[in-house]
Amino acid sequence: MFSIQRKQKPDMKFWNLWNLNFGFFGVQIAYALQSANISRVFATLGADPHNLSYFWIFPPLMGILVQPIVGTLSDKTWCRFGRRKPYLFIGSSVAIFVMCLLPNAGSFGLAASAAMLFGLISLLFLDTSINMAMQPFKMLVGDMVNEKQKTFAYSIQSFLCNAGSVVGFIFPFFFTAIGIANTANQGVVPDSVIWSFYFGALILMLCVFYTSFTVKEWTPQEYAEYNTIEETNPTEKEEKVNWIALLKKAPSTFWYVGLVQFFCWGAFMYMWTYTNGAIADTCWNVDLMSPNATSTEAYQVAGNWVGILYAVQSIGSMLWSVVLPWFKSRKMGYAISLILGGIGFALVPFIHNQYIQFIAFLLIGCAWAATLVMPFTLVTDTLQGYGHMGAYLGLFNGTICMPQIIAAICGGIFLTLVGSNQTHMMFICAFSLTLGALSVFLIKNKKNTTQKENNL
Repeated sequence: MFSIQRKQKPDMKFWNLWNLNFGFFGVQIAYALQSANISRVFATLGADPHNLSYFWIFPPLMGILVQPIVGTLSDKTWCRFGRRKPYLFIGSSVAIFVMCLLPNAGSFGLAASAAMLFGLISLLFLDTSINMAMQPFKMLVGDMVNEKQKTFAYSIQSFLCNAGSVVGFIFPFFFTAIGIANTANQGVVPDSVIWSFYFGALILMLCVFYTSFTVKEWTPQEYAEYNTIEETNPTEKEEKVNWIALLKKAPSTFWYVGLVQFFCWGAFMYMWTYTNGAIADTCWNVDLMSPNATSTEAYQVAGNWVGILYAVQSIGSMLWSVVLPWFKSRKMGYAISLILGGIGFALVPFIHNQYIQFIAFLLIGCAWAATLVMPFTLVTDTLQGYGHMGAYLGLFNGTICMPQIIAAICGGIFLTLVGSNQTHMMFICAFSLTLGALSVFLIKNKKNTTQKENNL
């Protein structure tokens, strides 16, 4: 087995890198609306807090199945619309449709159990389509951006990701402020949340159109000119992709970064699941064990404020994403970011003022920035020379999905262990990020791993 070394990828202008990533802004608005409001929606529909995390099992499960397929198929998709963009368009189209249905789960006159089932199926399709729309941006950077600019390109992606998050997170608060109802009958999602999803769908559509018209993907000839291709025989066609074989051949960095991802995404899963209850408890003194607690005005106001806190987290993440490239050691920057996030989570239960909570979520934003930027920077850097970039990144998405699945399964158990207090789940998040920070130091330097593994 040998590799054919191609020409160095040219430097890209700032606005070309910006356009390459801009659609991420709209995709992230949809993701932010899901992250900040899904637990609120299902709690409003009547879900028990101990079962709340179970509603998050199917979305990452679908993601771990769909992403390798999208990556593998897009590696072989060469058409006049591009290589990655067709999957962006399909995924975003489904997401737009589902975003108009999901928040209305309680408005169709269904029984509580039927409404939750409808919401669960909608969530499954929403998360799958969002991931399908999100993955092409990561692949486009891997395809077209050289090593020198890759960290900067992913930092732009992180900036746009967090800018989109800010918009999505503040939508319910904004619509409430302009007079749209923030409370509704028991089991019905407030109009402030419903209209947030409507506007998020509109912005997603506009952003995807922008990227589609401003980005021209390379042709097969151009791609071959700039990318290293590993072959067994240059006269043979590309071998059929075998995911198990690819995983066996994957560099050690792929697995060690995956371990860090396990602890990070488990922590953020619990943040999305339990922050609504934690903030309602600590800052609004809502008795979550009382009947109809989720229908009270205080709970819904707290739900709006969670969006504001998530927006603060995203602002912290945007600021920290500018700082990350300054670290000479990527590993050190990665680890420090996760430690800061762990401190932020540990502070949440002790802060009873809604504004002082900004401090905690700014720190959490540091960990979020690193979680978005560092894993794909480290992995795509190491995968140069392995081929099948799309398939590998699709498989690597499993390190995002599997932790969420496991965390969702164990959420009720951990909640019971911490006294059925949703606020105390923030300590679980802090502990998980600390383990993630320690795991960073298992990652080997690229030179050592590539020299050893390219000889296999």
